[in-house]
Amino acid sequence: MDYDGEDVILVPIEWLKPHEEIKERNCEALLQMTQKWGGYTKPLIVDKSTGAILDGHHRYHVGLRLHLRDLPAICVEYLTDPRISVETWPASEYKEISKEQVVQMSLSNQTFPPKTSKHTLTFDIPPIFIPLEVLQG
Repeated sequence: MDYDGEDVILVPIEWLKPHEEIKERNCEALLQMTQKWGGYTKPLIVDKSTGAILDGHHRYHVGLRLHLRDLPAICVEYLTDPRISVETWPASEYKEISKEQVVQMSLSNQTFPPKTSKHTLTFDIPPIFIPLEVLQG
């Protein structure tokens, strides 16, 4: 099953839980592009049970900086969905990582360094356009 725009829902930003730090330069560039576009063009991928962000940490931080109330997301059954796998990036200080570790970190008050987890999705993420005004509430 692939996801389409109908699977994208708006979730409260305070429900979302990062597990990884971001690269500030990338976040600043995305912030400028999001303001230029006037909205979000890609949903976050989030574990539906915990709110753990799997894909979209920079989009999450842009939302925080813009004081948005909601963000567009596709919510998945992360721990049991075989279409989602996780490994570490080659330059990561960690040799391996598990889905359980990602969820545990997201539920803690800590985060992994940037580019620790590399999620592979065997489904397409639909393009979207959600105006910032809608996300501000």
